[in-house]
Amino acid sequence: MEETWDFYPCFCGRIRLVIGLNLKEKLALVPDEPGCYLMKNAEDDVIYVGKAKNLKNRVRSYFVGAHNEKTTRLVSEIRDFSYVLTNTEHESLILELNLIKQYVPKYNIRLVDDKTYPYIELTDEAYPKLQVVRRKDVKGRLFGPYPNVYAARETARMLNQIYPFRKCENLPDKACLYYHIGQCLAPCIHPEVDYEPYMQNAIRFLKGDTKDMLYMLKDEMQQASEMMLYEKAAGYRDMIRHVETTTEKQIINLSDFKDRDAISFKASDNDVAIQILMMRQGKIVDHHQVVFQYVKEPIADVLNYLIQFYEDHSPEELLFDKAFEGSGVDEVFSSNVIIPRIGDKKKLVDLAAKNAQFDLEHHNLLHRHSDDQTDQALLKLQGLIGHPVKTIDVFDNAQLFGTAPISAMIVYKDRAFEKTSYRKYHLKSTTNDDYQAMREVIYRRYHRVLIDDLERPDLVLVDGSKGQVKAAEDVIKSLGMPLSVAGLKKDRRHQLEGLVVGKTVHTLKKNGELYKFLGKLSEEVHRFAIDFHRKTRGKTAVRSFLDDIKGIGSVRKSLILAHFKSKEAILEASEEDLVDLGLPKHVIKALKEGLT
Repeated sequence: MEETWDFYPCFCGRIRLVIGLNLKEKLALVPDEPGCYLMKNAEDDVIYVGKAKNLKNRVRSYFVGAHNEKTTRLVSEIRDFSYVLTNTEHESLILELNLIKQYVPKYNIRLVDDKTYPYIELTDEAYPKLQVVRRKDVKGRLFGPYPNVYAARETARMLNQIYPFRKCENLPDKACLYYHIGQCLAPCIHPEVDYEPYMQNAIRFLKGDTKDMLYMLKDEMQQASEMMLYEKAAGYRDMIRHVETTTEKQIINLSDFKDRDAISFKASDNDVAIQILMMRQGKIVDHHQVVFQYVKEPIADVLNYLIQFYEDHSPEELLFDKAFEGSGVDEVFSSNVIIPRIGDKKKLVDLAAKNAQFDLEHHNLLHRHSDDQTDQALLKLQGLIGHPVKTIDVFDNAQLFGTAPISAMIVYKDRAFEKTSYRKYHLKSTTNDDYQAMREVIYRRYHRVLIDDLERPDLVLVDGSKGQVKAAEDVIKSLGMPLSVAGLKKDRRHQLEGLVVGKTVHTLKKNGELYKFLGKLSEEVHRFAIDFHRKTRGKTAVRSFLDDIKGIGSVRKSLILAHFKSKEAILEASEEDLVDLGLPKHVIKALKEGLT
């Protein structure tokens, strides 16, 4: 994990905000385009989904200024974020809904239930109706969804005024008012009426062919204005706005309800970015993005990656952009393959290409720069330690006033955090002695390394100054292991200040490459330790003075604590009172003896 954001409780009871340096750089590269962003926690779970007309401004706003309580909690859990670019703000509204329903993020309270944006339905009946619906499981033809609910309802109302579709739920015995004002063909008394011409006109309109309709409305608005019927002209003006809002083209949801993926890639001289937009039941519900170095030809490595990605299952359709022409993709994926030339499917592929291009550019700007910074930091660290460093074990201890003492170890190897090698330790021999805590965890870790012949690190890095470093060195020396040890010295505010090597404290230059690198290690091990300590402390907190008394389990403990407010009240209780609670006499005896 390359970046960390968190609120960490210091042992003095204060709270500080730790901002990962690489994540700051990532924020600076967010595009100022519409789209959706996904905030993720330490476990890479999506905890919040949002939309934005300008992604750069919106995403950065979370990490500057003051916030309400809920947003503060959200920001405290953010470790990373991703985003999906859209063509318009309208598309971002619909994509946000799809992503929220897909991930059900803990900090999203809107749109997580069965509610959804509405559709306009043209019912599949002999005498069709045009109506606004929320459900997709209907037999008629659907258009939408429409994020602006009011505009959708007003558009449907206008179409029902212009085209004489049936208005009644059940056909009456005689013609109703709508027939007499020209808004219904009255199939109740004219069963042979033909709705086909009106259906075709409405379908063309709802699919985006609004030119004639808008021309008519603008003409009516102009005439009303010239006659000084300004209220009527304003009504036509509003109709025009509703039509434009409702019929704005979007490709996030398609009305055929098919499963398909839109796939594109972009390559530079060294790297290739693949973007897959995943559409299920006609809705984009997720995306997959990856950037990696290719060996010879990018298309060959892209195909190899996709073969593995779709090894177990692929959707009904795989939409590829034109860059895949002549690559043999149709032979690899058989009849599933489509390389669209026009229409919505082509626009889906173009959107995937747009996202792939941003992924590639950001990777080159962010990760290449990060690699250069890491190289410089490791060279400086090598100069201080005296030998090359590729693998680092980092330790941090935590306890609160002597309760729940723990230690945590993370592993940095080959430019990345190796999370499968992280370890947690419940300390047994100490409470308030930090040096003894360091001796215990170092002994337990490297005694295990000796016994199991595990890989040895190039550097053991401990959170602390000369005392902690000396404690770790003594234990490692007693085990006969030639390992280098260094310490992360902090100032009074628990900010990184220097690197301790032997008896020398090397002051680190703020914002220098080594300072950033060691700060990243420090924040990750601190996050891991504090998270473990918080969980350990929570388990300890639920214990009571009854837990160690033989014969008293969770049920009896709950009964006793519900009836007696203190240990003294239990001691003063008579044997009859305790028998009434259902306690056997031998348990009552053990209880009384255990409390005295």
